[in-house]
Amino acid sequence: MSELTVDLQNMFSGPGLPDESQFQAWAQAAWLGQAPSEVTIRIVDIEEGQALNHQYRGKDKPTNVLSFPFEAPPGITVALAGDLVICAPVVEREAREQHKEPATHWAHMVVHGMLHLQGYDHINNEDAEAMEALEIRLLAQFGFGNPYAAEETVKDS
Repeated sequence: MSELTVDLQNMFSGPGLPDESQFQAWAQAAWLGQAPSEVTIRIVDIEEGQALNHQYRGKDKPTNVLSFPFEAPPGITVALAGDLVICAPVVEREAREQHKEPATHWAHMVVHGMLHLQGYDHINNEDAEAMEALEIRLLAQFGFGNPYAAEETVKDS
């Protein structure tokens, strides 16, 4: 595993976001590349999340995480993995609906997005099973349970 630099861009003004060191740790754990690289993680609101999802995926609603792998032009070698755009209100809503600790869901979105940047996908069942197994293993390093389990109980605070 090589070093990963995380450029965090927080465009969302609201409580409950993990701190920068958590984003760095989650992204680093999911960076499976052999060479050092860099990723930008942009935290956005509903409006920006919806606009980007509409522009790039043709879906006129916000989504939890969008992954934009960097594709260098021929002959150019730059150590960039790409960009992740995470819509904070969607992640927070999903965590509540799925009865998950917010940090658990945030970590899952970062790990999930990082794997997409590295070519993993879940289009067919075989690929989905491989990607999900890797996500479960990576998240377990932080003490997080299986994000695909039926429901996780939110701890009483």
